[in-house]
Amino acid sequence: MDLYTRNTMKAMLWFFLLTWGVLPLVAAGPRGALVTALDVALLVVNVAQCVVGTRRIGPAYDDYLGHGAFPRRLLVAPAVLLGVGTALISVLTATDARSVFPLLLTDLPIALMIPYALLVPVRTFLLHCLGYAAVVVAVFAGAGVRGMELVAPLPTVVITGALMLITVRPGAWGLRNMWQAEEARDVQARLAVAEERLRFGRDMHDVLGRNLAVIALKSELAVELAERGRPEAVAQMIEVQRIARESQREVREVVRGYREADLGVELDGARGVLEAAGIDCAVTGTAAGLPAGVQSALGWVVREATTNVLRHGNARRCTIRLAAGLASDGPAVTPAVTLVVENDGVPDRAPAAPGSGLAGLRERLAPMGGTLEAARTGERFVLTATVPLHNAAETGAGPGAGPGLGAELGGKPSGEPGGKPSGDPGGKPGEKPGEKPGGKPGSAPVESLGEELAV
Repeated sequence: MDLYTRNTMKAMLWFFLLTWGVLPLVAAGPRGALVTALDVALLVVNVAQCVVGTRRIGPAYDDYLGHGAFPRRLLVAPAVLLGVGTALISVLTATDARSVFPLLLTDLPIALMIPYALLVPVRTFLLHCLGYAAVVVAVFAGAGVRGMELVAPLPTVVITGALMLITVRPGAWGLRNMWQAEEARDVQARLAVAEERLRFGRDMHDVLGRNLAVIALKSELAVELAERGRPEAVAQMIEVQRIARESQREVREVVRGYREADLGVELDGARGVLEAAGIDCAVTGTAAGLPAGVQSALGWVVREATTNVLRHGNARRCTIRLAAGLASDGPAVTPAVTLVVENDGVPDRAPAAPGSGLAGLRERLAPMGGTLEAARTGERFVLTATVPLHNAAETGAGPGAGPGLGAELGGKPSGEPGGKPSGDPGGKPGEKPGEKPGGKPGSAPVESLGEELAV
């Protein structure tokens, strides 16, 4: 958008040169050698204005958008060329009877008006246009121009200035709003990262701060008991060891929670992000009932695929399908879940070097026996991820395949014929759950650190 706006203004200069600036040379009617020389000189000045004005438009937009300051000395050359051109037009209007030269005042000031409209307030710009029109009338009168040709420059210059104002300023205003929105998104992303860091630090503090305080307290108590030769010091150090291991486990759970991706959340997030970017997104299927490991792996696939749709090409529609099915595992056929992400708007030229995103996804799916395939058909790109569910369970994908997509694949939930009753602990008849063989109760885990301190 930025490049389009700037190039449009630059092209406007040359368009007026080709349509209005060549009028003195192509207009019908008699003209002498002096008039022809003045016509050529005026055309050269006009071309020089276009060259200089084209180089001033970019810095003027940067100044308006706040990306850089425009040195006012850069306006000297366009102003000098405008003065020379105005003098030539006044002489030609007084000496040539073809009466086309006042019309050149529609073209001549544009090279200065476009950057100047971006540098000064609207009121100042209009007042300066009126001042220039008065100067033109005075110069024409001094050159001997009379009648309507003397009055014509006044409305011509004012109308041209107003047209340049309503052409340049609204486009620049929209461009500034676009850049401000882009900067706001960057600030929002940085704030989200900062908020996530604060949340992570808060969780780590909640996990470690309390346990480390207890470890320090029990260590001091063990030292005092050891100095007195009390046997309870050993029990205190055993408790310190247990709390340290518990802290290690909790830290792993916190880190694992940040690294894993929830498939349901990622599907909803992909739909929201793509629709916000103007891409029609349709999501079919549900992640309910899938093992946690499968959801995490496919969640990363959805995230990477969404990123690729946004970054590469110019997609208008994206379809995400999650379905249960069967996958061939050698001679056997096993239940599997398949995720398909399909989008249009693929660029004609493929990237020179493949990225690392798809390779990383294949590494995530490999331990589960999953596969990732990427195919391009015309303007469409299809990414297919398949994960066999029995491999996912064997690699510790985690429990949680309750009724839902996992149950549709033929798995037998606990408590049904063929499955192990959920209430059977697997011990001998007559034993109670939670007891070791022999009827002795097993050690129950401590519910909270507050209970440990109370003991």
